[in-house]
Amino acid sequence: MEQQNQQSNKFGHWLKTSITARMLMIGFLTLVLLIPLFFIQELIRERSHRQTEAIEEINNQWGKQVLIYGPILKVPYRVFKEKTVTDKKTKKSYVELIKEIRIAYFFPENININSNINPETKNRGIYTTAVYNSDIKMSGTFVKPDFSEIEVDDKNILWDKAKIIIKSSNVKGVNTANLKLDDSSFNLTSKYNASQKNYGYNHMALHTLETKNILLNPQTTKPLTFNIDFNIKGSEQIRFIPIGKTTEANITSNWKDANFFGEFLPYNGDKIHENGFDAKWKILDINRPFSQQHFKSLPDLNEFAFGVNFMIPVDEYQKSERSSKYGFLVIGLTFLIFFLIQTLSKIHIHPFQYLMIGLALTMFYTLLVSISEHSNFLKAYLIAGSSVIALITVYSKTILKKLKFPVFIGLSLTALYTFIYVIIQLENYALLVGSLGLFLILAIVMFASRKIDWNNG
Repeated sequence: MEQQNQQSNKFGHWLKTSITARMLMIGFLTLVLLIPLFFIQELIRERSHRQTEAIEEINNQWGKQVLIYGPILKVPYRVFKEKTVTDKKTKKSYVELIKEIRIAYFFPENININSNINPETKNRGIYTTAVYNSDIKMSGTFVKPDFSEIEVDDKNILWDKAKIIIKSSNVKGVNTANLKLDDSSFNLTSKYNASQKNYGYNHMALHTLETKNILLNPQTTKPLTFNIDFNIKGSEQIRFIPIGKTTEANITSNWKDANFFGEFLPYNGDKIHENGFDAKWKILDINRPFSQQHFKSLPDLNEFAFGVNFMIPVDEYQKSERSSKYGFLVIGLTFLIFFLIQTLSKIHIHPFQYLMIGLALTMFYTLLVSISEHSNFLKAYLIAGSSVIALITVYSKTILKKLKFPVFIGLSLTALYTFIYVIIQLENYALLVGSLGLFLILAIVMFASRKIDWNNG
């Protein structure tokens, strides 16, 4: 029994006095604290996923993102194929002409789009997304369809079966859709079939709005003028495909956080102003790699769309996740500060006290996530950081006794959290600033540890 007590006392003495033992203990505790850090990162991802689900619920009820592909002139025509048929009785073969009806698609000669967007925010619990009402006016002309490319006679073109179609990712949000061709008015009605799934947009089918049959005059060369009035509800963004030989677009809104994206960007430099934006586009057929007529099928041109994004820039979860990835660095450097103070001042710090300090550091991230859901990231970071720094500083005062050590720890943690916040905000220079900061920290540690007698244990 006495021998066991002596061995226990020797181990305790070695743990108190040996530098190697303290380093092993600190390393072990740091690895143990990676477990709560992992669960915190999973919590952040789960909350981010919940935000996405809430936003999708709002968008599905109000109206999804809007992509408009049209108007397009749809003209059926007849083709004849020769087929050799053998008479079963006479065994004689003869050639029979088989008639097929095919569809040709023609894009406008020019198209002018004027759209006024009125966004607003919708909430689901603590989550917010942007939705909008839009008034869209489209005007332009179609020239007489040219079938010379496939050598079809005018008599085989079904001019009285032509239609105007418009494809959109969001027919649920359409309030009004009126079309005027020259002096005739037409209603656009919804039509859907399984083949439209080929035109995916963010995993959504493009649905078809079309007119009833219109009568085209094959004898005239006068352009067919169209005017379309759209009122459509949507969410997050609106896009158009530039199918006109000349496409001009003007989108105005009072939304101040919009950004422009897609294959083509506005040409006017003064598009953003204090009351919102007024963006203008002009796109010529030479600027995009597709023709004005298509005789086999209507191509998927979504990649050439341009438009405006009204999404609210919510990146708190992304910033929180990036911050949590530095958790190992924060815990390791904080433990290193306490280790250097303990080694240089000969003050004993119990492993349980190291564990409490480590758990306080991990609490920073749960505070950060929970507060940022109800406030902006900077305010949440300041509150969470100040709380954890104050807690560890006061707690270290009870351990280290002297005032100068807790003050030094508080200043060090403040500098460390400030450094991490700067890295999170940076994009292009994050790696450079991070590398320089870590180099400076390493230099400080090397300088502070130069007087430690490493031969003592």
